[in-house]
Amino acid sequence: MFRPRIPVNPLPTGLATPLVRPTTTTSDIEPTACHHNDAPAPVPATPHIQAPAVRLTPAGLVTVVAGSAGLVLIVGTVLVSMLLAVAVSAASIAVCAVVLRSLLNGQHKRR
Repeated sequence: MFRPRIPVNPLPTGLATPLVRPTTTTSDIEPTACHHNDAPAPVPATPHIQAPAVRLTPAGLVTVVAGSAGLVLIVGTVLVSMLLAVAVSAASIAVCAVVLRSLLNGQHKRR
């Protein structure tokens, strides 16, 4: 059941494939002389490129520190404001739930 079934294509009768015979023998082939050089090709030397070192002046250092501190403050402000927005939304949903609960309980008590 799980074995693959490979179809067999039988050859028509009388049309068997003929044998292919080589036209030359190994004794007819003459060896050729080798004309290549065995010496390795010279490898060009790659020049050593030195990357320029980053040098900060005192004014540049102050600028980098001030910029990174400003970036930290901006990212912190955005994150705190997002947290505050979530807290305000949760508080307003809680107030709405309390009001709806009191209204629904009030209707049941009046019956």
